[in-house]
Amino acid sequence: MKRRRFSRKFKIEAVKLVRERGVSVAQAGRDLDVHENVLRKWVKEFGSDQVQAFPGTSR
Repeated sequence: MKRRRFSRKFKIEAVKLVRERGVSVAQAGRDLDVHENVLRKWVKEFGSDQVQAFPGTSR
């Protein structure tokens, strides 16, 4: 199985779903087909530095 990649925009929208709309991490993970541990990591990363979160690759 190949590793999936998610855009910065997708990650930010997923984090907003949890933080601003109050959806549980588990429910958001199921809805978005993302493992809840990955989503928790995104929430943590976004919370620590929103500007620098999810820099991606510069190709």
